[in-house]
Amino acid sequence: MTATTELPAPALLCDGLRFPTGVAADDAGRLYVAESGLPFAGSPPGGRVWRLDGGTRTLLAADLAAPVTGLSWHDGRLYVSEGGRGRILAIEPDGTRTTLVDGLPGPGNYHTNTPVVGPDRKLYFGQGAMSNLGVIGLDAYELGWLRRLPHAHDVPGLDIVLAGADAVTPDPLSDVPGARARTGAFVPFGTPTEAGQRISAAVPCTAAVMRCDLDGGGLEVVAWGLRNAFGLGFLPDGRLLALDQGADDRGSRPIGNAPDLLFEVRPGRWYGWPDFVGGEPVTSPRFRPERGPQPTFVLARHDELPPPERPLLAFEPHVAATKFAVAPSGTLVVALFGDEAPMCLPAGGPPVGRHLLEVDPYDWTARRLDLGVPLHRPIDVAFVDGDLYVLDFGHFEMSDEGVQATAGTGRLWRFGGNGR
Repeated sequence: MTATTELPAPALLCDGLRFPTGVAADDAGRLYVAESGLPFAGSPPGGRVWRLDGGTRTLLAADLAAPVTGLSWHDGRLYVSEGGRGRILAIEPDGTRTTLVDGLPGPGNYHTNTPVVGPDRKLYFGQGAMSNLGVIGLDAYELGWLRRLPHAHDVPGLDIVLAGADAVTPDPLSDVPGARARTGAFVPFGTPTEAGQRISAAVPCTAAVMRCDLDGGGLEVVAWGLRNAFGLGFLPDGRLLALDQGADDRGSRPIGNAPDLLFEVRPGRWYGWPDFVGGEPVTSPRFRPERGPQPTFVLARHDELPPPERPLLAFEPHVAATKFAVAPSGTLVVALFGDEAPMCLPAGGPPVGRHLLEVDPYDWTARRLDLGVPLHRPIDVAFVDGDLYVLDFGHFEMSDEGVQATAGTGRLWRFGGNGR
């Protein structure tokens, strides 16, 4: 990483936001902000969308299924992802809602992510994995997912053959003292698998980038094997990029030092999850975890899949790269939400992330941006009329006691002198 880049003086445009996740602008430069609806620190449940026009903030939509993961503007309407429902909505300027896509996988570890419109006038979005690394484990139970939901399992986007590598854990769902559960990959908790077992691809699937028509029809898989493509976007030349968040040191299949990755997404390719990270096998010593044994392959017959893709750029592990925007200069500005120790990795190390990077798309080098203002958790960025807008999720940290957060600490900043 090269030297720090300084930004113009900041202006605070909006504060008091409840754990916001997305910012977008319409053709007139009016801004829209999505709040996740996550009920941390007593914040009321239910996602919301606000329109910001000068000093006025107008509620456009409320009671959306949490977490709302983001929004984008195209051709007179907003496209909004209700991650908690596996649903994508279109919202008109008057607040009218239309459901475009419903019944996407969930609930699980990750969700349906922000939709963006491509140059082909298709709606693209990431669909996160239901598990950390393909196997549902006790990390799900500890966070309440299995007990409460129960937790859905992953669905492949390509035909796969299983290796029969099951994990054995205590069974917290059994009334029998000392009961044990055997769980394989791509199956429900407590379901064993066999070597050579085949599972067919499905639409929709998990751990993928998918697309559909602007009316929600024609849903198809673009590429599979991206664990959680939280941020998508197109370069001016039409290439689709994705920020893929790396797996964690937790659960029945923990992995150590797995970086977040920036990929070019190309149709029909395999991006490696759950057996490869950035083209490297999970069996590599570099991925040895602290919370369990070295991962083994859960898939057999890798030769029947496309070769795992390699990234354009690997970030530091656990920075939680969320979303990016293309600057007028052509560089990318990337928001790094930051680690969630001790949930996703052992505690004790210095915090990582919680800042912005500038990425050069010509040689894929990165440098830190000096904002000049403190940020809790940057989660989205946008350029409007040459100004950079930075959305801060707000105060949110993990601890051995659970989430430590402060409601109403989300903020939207502007850097530059051209904005309204």
